[in-house]
Amino acid sequence: MKLFLSFVIKEARHILRDRRTMLILFGMPVVLMLIFGFAITNDVKNVRTVVVTARMNDEMRAAVERLSQSEYFTIVATVATPAEAEQMIRHQKADMSITLGQSSSTGRPSWQIMVDGSDPNMAQQWTTYAQQVIANPEFSFVNTKMLYNPQMRSAYNFVPAIMGMLLMLVCAMMTSISIVREKERGTMEVLLVSPVRPLMVIIAKAVPYLVLAFLILITILLMGRYVLNVPLQGSVVWIVVVSLIYILLALSLGLLISNIANSQLMALLLSAMVLLMPIVMLSGMLFPIESMPPVLQWLSAIVPPRYYIEAMRKLMIMGVGIGEVLREVMILAGMTVFLLAVSLAKFNNRLE
Repeated sequence: MKLFLSFVIKEARHILRDRRTMLILFGMPVVLMLIFGFAITNDVKNVRTVVVTARMNDEMRAAVERLSQSEYFTIVATVATPAEAEQMIRHQKADMSITLGQSSSTGRPSWQIMVDGSDPNMAQQWTTYAQQVIANPEFSFVNTKMLYNPQMRSAYNFVPAIMGMLLMLVCAMMTSISIVREKERGTMEVLLVSPVRPLMVIIAKAVPYLVLAFLILITILLMGRYVLNVPLQGSVVWIVVVSLIYILLALSLGLLISNIANSQLMALLLSAMVLLMPIVMLSGMLFPIESMPPVLQWLSAIVPPRYYIEAMRKLMIMGVGIGEVLREVMILAGMTVFLLAVSLAKFNNRLE
């Protein structure tokens, strides 16, 4: 046990001495949390709006007043005709225009909303928000109730996703690079002929990254709660337990990559191809899985962060119990056992 601890301390010293590694491990979570929490957002704010005053009446003035007072829209100009408003949108001087028109079927006044549709998702959100603001407040959306995220803040969606991405990248990528580095330097053979069993050597190299992953997890949770004001509705104990399973899965994947790669560059490229792109594109981090083509939905079923992100959103945002995320936990546990078995089998084959 003493010799095993000496291997753990040796690997920890290697990590602490490498300033670039420490910067990546602790700088990346903070930077990504700030970027995704404040800069990259789907929240509707400050939509540049043009008002067409051709048929201005009291109702129109009241609607424009509500628009100008809301945090969602900014009145940038008033024009006389819809054609002028369209030109402003085409020249990127405005995002949306509001016009009071007349319904051709009923002859009653109606609203015409013209939107820059180059980003369809945002255009749909702008239209929905505008309809809510300009509608008569006495009769509009009385029965609407937004559960879990009443302010519709993007941080509620991004914080669990960042947790899934960072824990996977740090554990898998850094573990694989660490083991491959020993191969490149020729020190792996020295470690393997030591009195400690080869399996214990690999575990000793993974333990420091396990500790660092927990520190990163704590950092993300604290930043999410106290910087981005994302609530922790569920049990912190279950959040940590599910995260532990996910971290072990990531370490197993890092071990598998280290068995395949023969250089640090190859390990880095494999990690980027196997981890980064699928996490961003297929885990539900940025794009809803339900909206993907069937083929991509099938591919997303083998991406581990998908299930971790789903579980964290339920535990953190919805505040459910462990029973509600049992499916995701079982899938993550099954993937962990499978990857660990394959990694250890391949590692033993390399030794033979």
